[in-house]
Amino acid sequence: MIVDQMIFSKKIAKQSFEEDKVSEKPIRSIVKAFSWRFIGTLDTLIVSYFLTGKIALAASIASVDFLTKLVLYFFHERIWNTIKWGK
Repeated sequence: MIVDQMIFSKKIAKQSFEEDKVSEKPIRSIVKAFSWRFIGTLDTLIVSYFLTGKIALAASIASVDFLTKLVLYFFHERIWNTIKWGK
């Protein structure tokens, strides 16, 4: 279902989201993931630098953290978007 949402034609996706006003478009999840990861990565960079005292190592840790958690957050959002509980 997540993959289907990502590859729908614009017309089908528009119809689908108009019918279900509670759903988010995948692009919204992507933008939310990037904005949250920017904040989270900045936190990871600061904590990593504080613990290691090395900016290069802290930046490496933050870079890996950014990529992995961005992907995890996106799929987490899309899965929760399919769950009707609490809507």
